[in-house]
Amino acid sequence: MITKRPLTYWVKNSNMKLQLILLVVIFFTVAVRLVPLEMQKKIINQAISMRKVDLLFMYCGFYIASVVSASLLKYLITVLQTYIGQEALAKMRKELYAHILTLPLGYFRKANPGMVVSSLVTELAPAGEYVGQSVAVPVTNLLTLIAFAGYMFYLNPIMAAISIALYPFVIYLVPKLQKKSNKANKKRVDTTRYLSSHINETISGIHEIHGNGSYRIENRKYGAFVDRLFKIRITWILYKQGIKVLNNFFQNLGPFLLFIVGGYLAIQGRFDLGALVAFLSAYEKIYDPWKELMDFYQVHNDAGVRYNRVMEYFDTKPEFELEPEGRAPVELKGNIEVQNLGFTVSGNIRLLKQINMQLKPGEQMALVGFSGSGKSTLAQCVSQLYKYTGGSVKIDGYEVDDLTKADMVHNMGIVAQSPFIFSGTIKDNLLYSCAAVLEGDPDAEEKMPTRDSMIEAVQQAGIFVDVLRFGLNTLLDPDKETELSERLVRVRENFHSDFGDRLAEHVEFYQDGKYLDFSSVAGNITFGHANDNNFSGRELVSNDYFQNFLMEAQLETPLLSLGRELAKQTVDILGNLPPDEVFFEQSPIPSDEFEDYKQLTSRIDDTPLLELESKDREMLLRLALGFIPGVHKIVALPAVLKGLILDGRKIFNSRISEDMPEAFSFYQMTEFIPSQTILDNILFGKPKTDHPKVQDAINQSMIQLLIEEDLLETVVELGMEFQVGTKGDKLSGGQRQKLAIARTFLKNPPIMIMDEATSALDNRSQNRIQGLLETKWKGKATLISVIHRLDTIKNYDKVAVMKAGKLMEVGPYDELMAKKGLLYELVHGAH
Repeated sequence: MITKRPLTYWVKNSNMKLQLILLVVIFFTVAVRLVPLEMQKKIINQAISMRKVDLLFMYCGFYIASVVSASLLKYLITVLQTYIGQEALAKMRKELYAHILTLPLGYFRKANPGMVVSSLVTELAPAGEYVGQSVAVPVTNLLTLIAFAGYMFYLNPIMAAISIALYPFVIYLVPKLQKKSNKANKKRVDTTRYLSSHINETISGIHEIHGNGSYRIENRKYGAFVDRLFKIRITWILYKQGIKVLNNFFQNLGPFLLFIVGGYLAIQGRFDLGALVAFLSAYEKIYDPWKELMDFYQVHNDAGVRYNRVMEYFDTKPEFELEPEGRAPVELKGNIEVQNLGFTVSGNIRLLKQINMQLKPGEQMALVGFSGSGKSTLAQCVSQLYKYTGGSVKIDGYEVDDLTKADMVHNMGIVAQSPFIFSGTIKDNLLYSCAAVLEGDPDAEEKMPTRDSMIEAVQQAGIFVDVLRFGLNTLLDPDKETELSERLVRVRENFHSDFGDRLAEHVEFYQDGKYLDFSSVAGNITFGHANDNNFSGRELVSNDYFQNFLMEAQLETPLLSLGRELAKQTVDILGNLPPDEVFFEQSPIPSDEFEDYKQLTSRIDDTPLLELESKDREMLLRLALGFIPGVHKIVALPAVLKGLILDGRKIFNSRISEDMPEAFSFYQMTEFIPSQTILDNILFGKPKTDHPKVQDAINQSMIQLLIEEDLLETVVELGMEFQVGTKGDKLSGGQRQKLAIARTFLKNPPIMIMDEATSALDNRSQNRIQGLLETKWKGKATLISVIHRLDTIKNYDKVAVMKAGKLMEVGPYDELMAKKGLLYELVHGAH
């Protein structure tokens, strides 16, 4: 198990090929680093003292060549050790993450996500760096230290002995300080984890903090953690810096002794000047490997502390084997037998007591009872999510405790009350269970469910309409989807032909030569899609080409006048109201820009339009161009201005088609609009209302035509590529549950566990799922369903009533109701 491995394991099992190459490079580097020292001596004693220029150039050439070579070799060492370290770190993270995923669910009740993240991302990083340095740094610096020391003894044994004599004191004192530093470092790591955990908890529960106004309480808790970490970090940093100061002191003490002894020997003629310079250089350089060794010593200790803390935190064994050895996963039929089942958690709290029940293959059982009665716990013990502590659960004669995880997941589908939806597409989440079962299978791609199977599953779960809507709201690239875009244009033509008259009251269709009240002024002028970003959105107002067009088309002054009138009227009407979105639904000015336009109206009240500053003109033009008469009903658009805008549309179309033909694509019944969704392309217009009945009428008309054109499945498939967001936050709670149900239906397992799987659905959707379970799945899959709505349990083969962890009644619904026992009380109490 990874948590039992010492840090040295990763050193021994690192990339040995690269480690050997690294050792070879290190030997060359150490040899090359001695050359400049010898060259210094020769330059002074031979070239300069003998006044030989040729020797000066030659020795200087050797000097610079050795310096450059040493630098390049040092960089190569850094590259190799970095690669080795990061490779080891990647392995650590992968293996530890794989281990974490197998830990019991009970472990995650206590573990904090923030600490798990911190351990994987932050705490392991120093261990990886250490593995990379574990060979290179000590070998390089020890060899350099020995080489430089040997060279110093070669130059002068007495001075060398004096220089080396200082190091035993350092070797004695540094470990003592390091022990204290390690102790403080352990406290720092632990406290940092608790702080991360507290921050994670606070952010997760921010709604409770706002709801209870508990800002001071949380600030006090956080402040206590920060103050504690402050004291610990001060102690730790002081010990770390103390070690550095000690090293620096001994480094600076060395030259003092060398100048006294070396100077004396040089004056006495027993030590030549060149040798003295070389010796001083060697002494200065000998400190570099010593310093790096001390730094490495600290890295070693810091990495060891962090690594051991991480492994201690996750040192828990998985409760079940993941894969069976020497056999394929067992094929189960779904005969479930529970005998004297008990489940006790820490604190000797018994959640389940003496549970006995049996289900034959294909039978369906509803688990009911009060909250906290143990319904979900029983379902989780049967499904191997929790390891029961007493009794027996057998499926087809196999003890659940003895089955591997692979055995269970191959035969069981689970839908939780609050299913987790992973970031990615709807399709990714729909196939999640099937992909997990087929992971590692060479024929996995061929065995994956077909498109028709996926569509059938989303239809059964009731999420088909949602997926279709996502597909209809997809943007297509007509260059990549030429055939599909052409077929959608045909659907558009049929839609307008078959339903245009019927929907004309609710939809404003695009028509050249007609002013569109439910499109903006800018949209009416351009009447098309901008392929150049300089002509889209807020950029349009500041676009020089468009500004010149407005002046030439004599639209600038009328639009400025419209903008001023819009600003004035809106400020007059909404000036004293709070910036609530409700009040701004029909306002041409967004609530977040209202204050800016409020100041603008007071600033330009008596200023002629032609004398306005460029910034103010731009604001008024932007307001006018964004004005939608059918929505922003505060000001009416004069008929004269509508006529001018329609004339301007013709001028703009003609002019830009000649000057910049690639910049714009104009709306034409026969052309696909790349900037608009499939829905808008088929509609070729804008709805006048967002009333659900109108939307349903439009959708049903489109579905009918998509079926006729054999495009419905294609659009649904596009909808399956919808990105659901982090934790599925782009989906509603009901959509998440439906997607989880569809995922289980698609897997088609012989055993299904549904833990209040429809709690977030409306009554109609719940009844639909319930009806499907009773018709399609009865006799086909053994079902245990935790139920919260008692009116849906009548047609289950068995109803199990739980209270305080005990199974009080089991039997058919009618039979239990006739007894007038606990189920009878529950049902009538519910009414």
